[in-house]
Amino acid sequence: MTGDAEARTATVPEEAAPADLAAAGPTTGGPTDGVDADGPGRRGPGTGLLALGVVLGLLLGLAAGLLAPGLFRPGNDSPEAGFARDMSTHHAQAVEMSILAHEKTSDPDVRTLAADIALTQQAQIGTMQTWLKTWGLSPTSSQPRMAWMPDGAGAVKDGLMPGMATDAERAQLRAATGRDFDILFLRLMRDHHLGGIHMAQGVIELTDDEQVTALAQSMVNGQKKEIELINSLLIRLGAQ
Repeated sequence: MTGDAEARTATVPEEAAPADLAAAGPTTGGPTDGVDADGPGRRGPGTGLLALGVVLGLLLGLAAGLLAPGLFRPGNDSPEAGFARDMSTHHAQAVEMSILAHEKTSDPDVRTLAADIALTQQAQIGTMQTWLKTWGLSPTSSQPRMAWMPDGAGAVKDGLMPGMATDAERAQLRAATGRDFDILFLRLMRDHHLGGIHMAQGVIELTDDEQVTALAQSMVNGQKKEIELINSLLIRLGAQ
């Protein structure tokens, strides 16, 4: 998907209520946005609890966005609005892949990491979508992806933002099993985190809004720690 071809797709449709989103599941982008419309298939032990946690995380994120609305009102083409839209879509793919990992892995450390990523990033989606609503802005825009960053256009590859897995990589992940699955998930998530950190650091440099800075910095800090964990897990699995 390119910016010229179609309008940007947000993670939460403007008219969707939290209950509707809960019924739809944690991912709402189409495959061309790097999010599988069908979602993961077979459900493993604990998946129902994780799904419930993801829904609760979203609701907590929505509440967090309402509790700290601030006085700042970014414009439609502002870095803050672009970041909230793009990072919501970016996070949605991480949630999707993490739920799949929670279902398929037999490694308790990988399962714990996957649950942490899914819960944290779904809550952050809720916060960012609440910002957009509070700011009186649509969750979608006709602006190309990453247009809010000075170097954003060059960072988009085949319609995907930095670090996002391609359709082929996601298909490979769904087909993988055992140790191969764990290694592929960890590698894809490491790349995904590196891309997310780049985007979060970008908005920190551009915004004067304290709540946007705080959330973006928490993303940087949290994902850097998770990358360290991912690297240690890959070493344990005999991979890099």
